[in-house]
Amino acid sequence: MRTLSRRRPRASLAAVAAGTLLAPLLTGCWTGAGGTGSGGDSVNVLMVNNPQMMELRKLTAAHFTKETGIRVNFTVLPENDVRDKISQDFANQAGQYDVATLSNYEIPIYARNGWLHDMDDYVREDPAYDEQDVLPSMRQSLTGNDGKLYGQPFYGESSFLMYRKDVLAKKGLTMPAQPTWQEVADIAAKVDGAEKGMRGICLRGLPGWGEVMAPLTTVVNTFGGTWFDKDWKAHLDSPEFKKATNFYVNLVREHGEAGAAQSGFAECLNNVTQGKTAMWYDATSAAGSLESKDSPVKGKMGYAPAPVQETKSSGWLYTWAWGIQQASRNPDNAWKFISWASSKEYEQLVGDQIGWSNVPAGKRASTYDIPAYRAEAATFAEVTRDAIAGAQPENPGVQPRPAPGIQFVGIPEFTDLGTKVSQEISAAIAGRQSVDEALSKSQQLAEQISEEYKGR
Repeated sequence: MRTLSRRRPRASLAAVAAGTLLAPLLTGCWTGAGGTGSGGDSVNVLMVNNPQMMELRKLTAAHFTKETGIRVNFTVLPENDVRDKISQDFANQAGQYDVATLSNYEIPIYARNGWLHDMDDYVREDPAYDEQDVLPSMRQSLTGNDGKLYGQPFYGESSFLMYRKDVLAKKGLTMPAQPTWQEVADIAAKVDGAEKGMRGICLRGLPGWGEVMAPLTTVVNTFGGTWFDKDWKAHLDSPEFKKATNFYVNLVREHGEAGAAQSGFAECLNNVTQGKTAMWYDATSAAGSLESKDSPVKGKMGYAPAPVQETKSSGWLYTWAWGIQQASRNPDNAWKFISWASSKEYEQLVGDQIGWSNVPAGKRASTYDIPAYRAEAATFAEVTRDAIAGAQPENPGVQPRPAPGIQFVGIPEFTDLGTKVSQEISAAIAGRQSVDEALSKSQQLAEQISEEYKGR
């Protein structure tokens, strides 16, 4: 893993300011401070509101708390809001939250800044957790430059294409085994309107470096573009970056969901389950919700690898993982919660009580050997595992990169840069400006980062 800037991330300071403004709105979500030391009987957890986390919250009291006596106080927020809140609390080492959901983008950066409690001792003293069962790509992505573990995955994911098999069949269409983006666009045009109110595809358009910029950056990679070359020269106004962005914006404007500029992961998930869209390119973790027992589209979905153009693969590598704040007053109890929430035992619990397609998979090799999981997740399990195994964060495109990352650039400044660029892209999706105008402004923003990093 490359050693990057050790300065405090500019985005964190912005998030602190944002968090200060949000604080009055969030106080009602928090249920009180944790214990006064490692012997306290509560843990405060700040997490994103994805479906798998919501299921965790429902199961915790009746199982983890009942078994350990440790009460878990959850604060649950949408992705953009939770990132700001976590950054505020961890940057200040306020200690309000013991545990937070962090990604493989934040964890190496937070570890360098001294904001996280390492987990090596906990792992050694907790053999039942079975750290070696965690997929190598997940372990590596949550390891700091010092070689220590700073996070444990709740679930891992890549990205792939989800599509309505029945809708394509009615139109006499077959999804290629490895679709290209042009093939996807052609299919989207043919299935647009296949059923009343149905659009051809759903793609994120919501501003946010982890929202619209995640799928779009994978498209940029496979179209031959990059945010920065190996010498830190910005390339957002390059022909390749422009071609990829125009393709993405035109596709979602012509055949995408209504209100695309305000649609993120959650909105696209709702559109697919409600029969409003025939295809969706997004996180592999979405399949669990689409195939859940109460899903209207269960059994109707097909899953294909992330579409490509000039590369052999294009899926991202991502995990929502647990991190312990260095300032936590309850690190021991925080680990007990994490050990349970990311354990084989928890996966078994979800499989038994909610359904095997809902298991937070993509993190443990053993999950893919469970007959019940393989049976219920048969349509997407292997595609997901192959996508995670095939992701190349060190080499995601056609040229050398100065920092790791597939759907992001692994530098502290990317939260700020990615968010600002996403706002320009979203404005183009909404029709308020052209793609060329959006990328011209974005290039100027990226050039500021170039100047800071050139020569390092």
